[in-house]
Amino acid sequence: MLVRDAMSTVVLTIGPAHTLRQAAALMSARRVGAAIVLDPDAGGIGILTERDILNSVALGQNPDTERTHAHTTNDVVFAAPSWTLEEAAQAMAHGGFRHLIVLDRDEPAGIVSVRDIIRCWAPARQQVPA
Repeated sequence: MLVRDAMSTVVLTIGPAHTLRQAAALMSARRVGAAIVLDPDAGGIGILTERDILNSVALGQNPDTERTHAHTTNDVVFAAPSWTLEEAAQAMAHGGFRHLIVLDRDEPAGIVSVRDIIRCWAPARQQVPA
């Protein structure tokens, strides 16, 4: 199975000036664990994850004043839609992260997460008759 078969194609995109609280609220509303951060001044595409927000709060930083640009990962490992799920899982394990931005022709096409991969690899649940 390929990344294109597992990835979420509707992704949350935010800007570098969003506060962490705004980002968290948007992520919560969409029920996603990561957002693509588009910041042309910082070189383009980055990612903000729930862990980035959690780390900031744990340091005592104010989520109402902290901006996403200060917590965005800009040194991103990107996946291609044609990667196998094994290649994506290997990149995640090697890098120690749970989300990959999927690029198609240098444009964000989606995000694939560990959860997406597990969903594809886990056997389909069978309904037990009542």
